[in-house]
Amino acid sequence: MKFNCRLIVACLISALLGPTLVSAQAYPNRVVRIVVPGPPGGNSDALARLMASKLTAIWKRQVIVDNRAGASGIIGSELVAKSAPDGYTFMIGHNGTHAINSNIRQNLTYDPVTDFVPITLAAKFPNVYIAHPSLPVRSIKQLIALAKAHPGELSYGTSGIGFPQHLAGEVFNMRAGVKIVHIPYKGTAAGLIDTMAGNISLMISNLPIAMPQIKAGKVRAIAVTSIKRSTSAPEIPTVSESGLKDYEVITWYGFFAPIAIPEDISRELTAKTTEALRQQDTQELLIGQGGEVIASSSKEFAGFIKKELSRWAEIVKVTGATAN
Repeated sequence: MKFNCRLIVACLISALLGPTLVSAQAYPNRVVRIVVPGPPGGNSDALARLMASKLTAIWKRQVIVDNRAGASGIIGSELVAKSAPDGYTFMIGHNGTHAINSNIRQNLTYDPVTDFVPITLAAKFPNVYIAHPSLPVRSIKQLIALAKAHPGELSYGTSGIGFPQHLAGEVFNMRAGVKIVHIPYKGTAAGLIDTMAGNISLMISNLPIAMPQIKAGKVRAIAVTSIKRSTSAPEIPTVSESGLKDYEVITWYGFFAPIAIPEDISRELTAKTTEALRQQDTQELLIGQGGEVIASSSKEFAGFIKKELSRWAEIVKVTGATAN
């Protein structure tokens, strides 16, 4: 009788603790999806595809990329916020989706803090001002002079409203005392095509995406938006050294999961994404593109997000940037 009681108790304990004990071991046991809140061809898409390949090799389970473009990253972000919190759907986010949108848009359909678990801050990249070769501008000083001589006639393209590049342009307008009109596109690729065709005056793009066109001579690089020159393109001066001291607007990328994801799966996501980011070939690739690999802990990333929300709130307030 004593044996039977102990057996029953043991079975009950196993039933209660079993899912918790094996969940980390069992995950993942099917296809994992990384949502990109933008179209193919952008820097977030490229980084997500790199990580999908790395995680597929680590987990021995297929990891796919799901592009959900639209509404400046809102559609993809909202999809992930409302997805099942089981670790099989997470996303790559950036300044725009998780720090800027909530500051320039009313009635946002997701909250960047309360609807997501930060997995890791993956990397940071500089942006670059590029122009069609026909534009008579080779420096930031020349760009400012031309914009002042033709107020409201020049335009700059970006990957969309609320993206870091958009705010980079608004900060530039404010600091330089000029009015260069913002032209938002549905992704970086579309803006690059129009820039190469000369349909817009210039564009603010992620450096890695623009570099092939710069090297091919299809666009001219004017300046990068980081404080220091990029290691991948040291010949391109910074905006800061070219006349607007301390100007810096970079783009960061990180991974997020739905808020109610179990802690063990959240830890697994952080562990494996940071493992992939710290692999030597990953670091060499991203650094070679001008990036800075971070691979932070979840806690570090959460603190970073809070600071970024405050920082961008101040930028939006000072520049008067809106989603209209």
